[in-house]
Amino acid sequence: MCIGISKQGYHQWLERRVKTQSEQKQLLLIIHQLRQQHPTMGCRDMYHKLKPISMGRDAFESFCREENLMVARMKNWRRTTDSNGTTRFDNLMESLQLTAINQLWQSDITYFELNNKFYYITFIIDAFSRRIVGHQCSKSLSTETTTLPALKMAIALRSQNNLKGLIFHSDGGGQYYDKEFLKLTAQHQINNSMCEYAWENGKAERINGVIKNNYLIHRDIKHFEQLVKEVDRSVHLYNSDKPHIALQRKAPIIFENEYNCYAKKSEEEKGAHKALFTSKEYNIQNNLNIKNKLQLKTVNVI
Repeated sequence: MCIGISKQGYHQWLERRVKTQSEQKQLLLIIHQLRQQHPTMGCRDMYHKLKPISMGRDAFESFCREENLMVARMKNWRRTTDSNGTTRFDNLMESLQLTAINQLWQSDITYFELNNKFYYITFIIDAFSRRIVGHQCSKSLSTETTTLPALKMAIALRSQNNLKGLIFHSDGGGQYYDKEFLKLTAQHQINNSMCEYAWENGKAERINGVIKNNYLIHRDIKHFEQLVKEVDRSVHLYNSDKPHIALQRKAPIIFENEYNCYAKKSEEEKGAHKALFTSKEYNIQNNLNIKNKLQLKTVNVI
């Protein structure tokens, strides 16, 4: 024990600090989205709209001041107040050629305003099939209510597949390098990947707009529980009914089913070809054995 603080107490304090920094980093991303729609909105107005659980009004304004967010045009909005404990993974998407499902998942967190209050929606999309494989609505930006349950949903959906080597790509939000989140990706041998700029996570960014602008804003949503149901409904409609040009005008689930059937048929054809080749090999070898035996008998008779 040093200066009256135990080793355990210090580590607990450090863990709380890192978690707070993670939430602040994701909060910066949400503020950026809000500022794009309201370039001149003041920090106090943003606080009353966002109502972040992790900090009060004065702390929020101090946070904005430290991050140079007091002006309408933000500069370097991705910079954190303290880089200690921050993790950034390499961008594994660069030069990646998509050839199959469960090769690359992309994820992002967006907000939805309801009754002058902000809620948060996390999406995970399979970049090859465009299918939303995981999603979650939440009242806060904590990892436990955003990325973690969304990832668990995606893993459960793909439970019949081996996810080893899958790339999970996201922005630099703290929820994507939280200890519990990384523990889950490591358990399934999923490779973490991060981008530096929003356009490097384009498919996940587009999903945010599609679900909000093509579905949610057209619903008469009055409270959070209804929002959860409407997000579930919208994801189902998007996955099963919405055609995509990139998928030959097919919905993601239909495209995946056809892809899986084709892949299975190809494997069966390969297996049949291998069996036929093995059978021919056996016949050739068997004929050679018979020929050798006949020659041996001829030699013995002579």
